[in-house]
Amino acid sequence: MKSNVKDDVCYAQPKTLEQRMAIANDFTKRFKYPLPFGVDDMANAADLAYSAWPERLYIIDEHGHIAYRGGMGPFNYKPDEARAWLAGRYGEVKHPEKTEAAPAPKKS
Repeated sequence: MKSNVKDDVCYAQPKTLEQRMAIANDFTKRFKYPLPFGVDDMANAADLAYSAWPERLYIIDEHGHIAYRGGMGPFNYKPDEARAWLAGRYGEVKHPEKTEAAPAPKKS
């Protein structure tokens, strides 16, 4: 994808778990990803068990159990539904107000 090239996130398909972990670690560091996440084994056991292809949202509770299982994408992929589920369980997320950047001074 052009955006992957632009964002410098093109990787060779990993052939070992160590290579897969290196890609995941690069992602978390580069994008300052604040949440823990799992990396599938080379047999893709989690992908096969959860039918996550092409996209699917799961919410795992604090005990490690599936608390929410979204529909399979792309037609039943509904991020707003997952967001509403989270809000119902944990309350609405309050995002800080975004401030407008001051316009750059005009060059003379």
